Amino acid sequence: MNYSIIRYIVGYVLRVEAGLLLLPVIVDCIHQEGKWYFYLISAALAALFGGILTFSKPKSNVFYLKEGCVSTALAWIGLSIFGGLPFFMTGEIPSFINAVFEVVSGLTTTGASILSDLSTLSHASLFWRSFTHWIGGMGVLVFLMAILPMAGGSTINLMRAESPGPDVGKLAPHIRDTARILYFIYMGLTSIEIILLLVTGMPVFDAFTMSFGTAGTGGFAVRNSGMADYTILQQNIITVFMILFGVNFNAFYYIVYRKFKKAWKMEEVRTYLIIIFVSISIITINILHMCSGVWDAIQKAAFQVGSIITTTGFSNADFDTWPELSKFVLVFLMFVGACAGSTGGGLKVSRVIILVKSVGKEITMYLHPKTIKKIKFDGQPMPHIAVRGTTVYFLAYIALFLVSFFIISFDGPDFETNFTGVTATLNNIGPGLAGVGPTKNFDFYSPVSKIVLIFDMLAGRLELFPMLILFYPKVWIEEFKHVSHRQLKLNHRRR
Repeated sequence: MNYSIIRYIVGYVLRVEAGLLLLPVIVDCIHQEGKWYFYLISAALAALFGGILTFSKPKSNVFYLKEGCVSTALAWIGLSIFGGLPFFMTGEIPSFINAVFEVVSGLTTTGASILSDLSTLSHASLFWRSFTHWIGGMGVLVFLMAILPMAGGSTINLMRAESPGPDVGKLAPHIRDTARILYFIYMGLTSIEIILLLVTGMPVFDAFTMSFGTAGTGGFAVRNSGMADYTILQQNIITVFMILFGVNFNAFYYIVYRKFKKAWKMEEVRTYLIIIFVSISIITINILHMCSGVWDAIQKAAFQVGSIITTTGFSNADFDTWPELSKFVLVFLMFVGACAGSTGGGLKVSRVIILVKSVGKEITMYLHPKTIKKIKFDGQPMPHIAVRGTTVYFLAYIALFLVSFFIISFDGPDFETNFTGVTATLNNIGPGLAGVGPTKNFDFYSPVSKIVLIFDMLAGRLELFPMLILFYPKVWIEEFKHVSHRQLKLNHRRR
């Protein structure tokens, strides 16, 4: 394993975070709430540790998927620790575990919170809390690839480790150009949303923070009232952009370059839009008796469906009080999630399509054993390794879900609370039902349970394996044996 490149990448990420931590300093200077020096100290500490790790450049910039996974996991852990420092140092979140939980929820675009009163937070902390959504939405390592030159095609291993979805490909001949294209699209859509919200009369601070939450499909609100203070038009704009940020960004690339047919031929995007339409229709009919009219029901259903399927987590109504059918649809959407290659979480629509087609294939082969049937995606046969990878991912997902559910059950809340609590964190959604519903929070869980949920949020954002690989003994034991063998050979030569 190339430890030097891992060290260098983690250090560079901390240096980037140090720069980003200066933005809340500017916000605090504008609002003059006296919290700026806590963010400045946190930025200095991140810069110091980042500087130490990047003091000497790696001998080789080439690395493989193993290094990519370990680098990504350690980088996100580092981001979380230093990103949580300001919350803890200001005293706004007195518990360090809670502070880390809050910032991990932000970076992983989950939106689950331990806070019950947002009015106790300064504007700097509210800004940082929402801005972490925007940082984590596209991924800090994708940003690094756009600005940091690395060797050959090995950089795609970083993108594969951090980007959501079963597979990552290139939009341009060079992976660095692909990263730049993704960020240009990301920044462009975010800017358009900010402008539209400002035009409709939303305050500047709210327009930026709500756009950060929408773009990253995060869901942190900046007011205790959540979305209630915003107009129906503003809520509708947020609904549209939540759905847009849940689309595979490849589709936007095709649209920008006028390849409209290629964008529409993307099976995942079509399925994603169909699921949204069907879900809105079912919930609208189901909650109609609870609303002031058809359009009110459609607006609330569309907002909540867009929020849940994209794993944003905003809420414009207490959906925990909705009929059981509507809640079932929302829980189903929590698992499905958004498209691969978007900022959304969940299993991803593409994986659901592959799993359904795999079941269909097995049934066909069971009935007709001699049949040779290939699973197709976007009209092309799926390679066996991609289908196998989806199946393995699903099994690992179920295993992690059950283990997490078992551990947090010792805290004693009811089944619905724990089940949707793990669902909301592992799928990076935010609110669940019952005790972790849209009007509740996660503060009642014990520190052990919070650590489990923190791990779930990181694992869910990083597609499980970069986090799980840290606990796989062979990764470290084989490397130790390899190093020991080389040392023995070196000692033998010296003799």
